[in-house]
Amino acid sequence: MRAPPNERSRAVVQGRAFLVELSRDSTLPDKVRRDARFLLRHFPTRDDVVLAGRIEEQSETLPIGAVGPVFSSTFTC
Repeated sequence: MRAPPNERSRAVVQGRAFLVELSRDSTLPDKVRRDARFLLRHFPTRDDVVLAGRIEEQSETLPIGAVGPVFSSTFTC
C-alpha cells in the first residue's frame, strides 16, 4: 500500500533532518558523518518538497498519467 502524499512529504523532511543531525554528531565515526553529508547533497529541502507538492497538486487536473501526487504541499512534522 502506498503512503499518502502528506505522510511521504513528512517522512522526506524528517529524513533530511535526521541526516543533518548525523552529519553534525561528532561522537559518530567519520564515515557515518561523511555518508550523511553525501546523501544530503541529493536530498530535497522542505521548500523543495512543498514546491513539488504544489506542482503535483495543480497537475492533478491535467491528463499526465494515472499516478497521483507523490508529495503534498501541506503536512506537519
